[in-house]
Amino acid sequence: MVLLFVRKGFNNPFLIGYNYSVMKKYIAIQISKILKKIGAKFNRGSSLPGQIALKVCPDILSRIKLPEYTIAVTGSNGKTSTVEMIYQVLTKAGYTVAYNYEGSNQIEGVTTLILDNCDNNGVFNKDVLLMEVDERYAQYVFKYFTPKYFVVNNLYRDQMTRNGNPEYVLGEIKKAIHEDSILVLNSDDPIIAALGEEYKNEVVYFGIEDNQYTTEEDEDIYNDGYYCPICKSKMIYDYHHFSHVGKYRCSKCDFTRPEPEYAITQIDLEKGKLVINNKAKMNIGFKAIHNAYNMLAAYTITSLMGISQKMIVKALDKYLISNGRFRRFRLGNTEGTLLISKHENSISYNSNIQYVVDRDEDVNVLFIVDDISRKYFTSDTSWIWDINFEKLNNEHIKEIVIAGKYIYDMALRFEYAGIDSHKLVLKKTTKEAIDYLINSDRGLYVLTCFSDEAKLLKEVEVEQ
Repeated sequence: MVLLFVRKGFNNPFLIGYNYSVMKKYIAIQISKILKKIGAKFNRGSSLPGQIALKVCPDILSRIKLPEYTIAVTGSNGKTSTVEMIYQVLTKAGYTVAYNYEGSNQIEGVTTLILDNCDNNGVFNKDVLLMEVDERYAQYVFKYFTPKYFVVNNLYRDQMTRNGNPEYVLGEIKKAIHEDSILVLNSDDPIIAALGEEYKNEVVYFGIEDNQYTTEEDEDIYNDGYYCPICKSKMIYDYHHFSHVGKYRCSKCDFTRPEPEYAITQIDLEKGKLVINNKAKMNIGFKAIHNAYNMLAAYTITSLMGISQKMIVKALDKYLISNGRFRRFRLGNTEGTLLISKHENSISYNSNIQYVVDRDEDVNVLFIVDDISRKYFTSDTSWIWDINFEKLNNEHIKEIVIAGKYIYDMALRFEYAGIDSHKLVLKKTTKEAIDYLINSDRGLYVLTCFSDEAKLLKEVEVEQ
């Protein structure tokens, strides 16, 4: 039986039996677009459309005509924020950009993103394809196409129940690297910088120079930069920004921190100011060192694309990310700040704890640890022992309220951190914690994960 299928967007009808390959591509695109529209009505559907499209046409990504500029960002922390900042600059500069703002960063989500932004013939209809990609799953996305720029921000201990250690994740990232990609690497993270030693790609480094916030010793609980990623000998550090990120050199081989082409040469977190390459001056919207790295990565990529320093600075100056990692709210007469910290990720917590203790004011802190993971059914709390809660031994931290199923695990960790037990208040639910804090006249900082943020936001008045 001969079947004809005629649709708008094709110059001629195609005989299914004769051109089955073309039909699979077309059907995959249409299915993804339809499911994306349906999902959007229910605020869902960032992965399922791509998942179904890949079942119809497994190599669909190799059949799409992509634009000249394809940018991928990966790493343990900062992917979403960096991508959002790059998007901010590019759109201000007049580019049309498609990016996975919903954060769906595995192959199904990236497929949804690409197919939703191409025409019926598989031609991408934006100037730039901008993606955050999961560290472990980037290899599956880039099996079918090669990004022009591949940014790797960092590698930390993250969701170790599924990711294991950073060295394993590094091995998975290596499988995603193609020789035609320009690697944009954090020179201050030796695990990442080592990629530039191993591959013959064009490499551009970014980093932060020595400043008043660096320390001679690593202040974290563990040190993943102790051994050289090249020869496994002991590493020597001139200084640390935090954890294993800083200026280093191997005690045996010639591996050392690469000189960054784009560097933050001055930074003042109290005043919220930084200077890149002694020229570009910007105000930091969120005054934290990890946010400075995100801004620097965005500056580096957009500079490589030829956007002027003046335009980049204008777009990023005082920019506050809108992806929910930092939000202001009110609780009665109290001004509050929500800081999203990834559960199962000690560096994320350490960064936000440092932000809190750097405030020169008396405050209360609320930790909500109720749902350990957004994706995996686990009750593993071993990761809280990697967080530097010891920093909360600070005169400005007046009360520490803990809410959620894991209050006793957290209380035990605080006991070992030497936190005065009189400062601790344990509440089984977020609602009970909010009821307790509502009459306080101190500022409030809340540290929790995306899994638990809704429990807070429904109890407070969120500032727009």
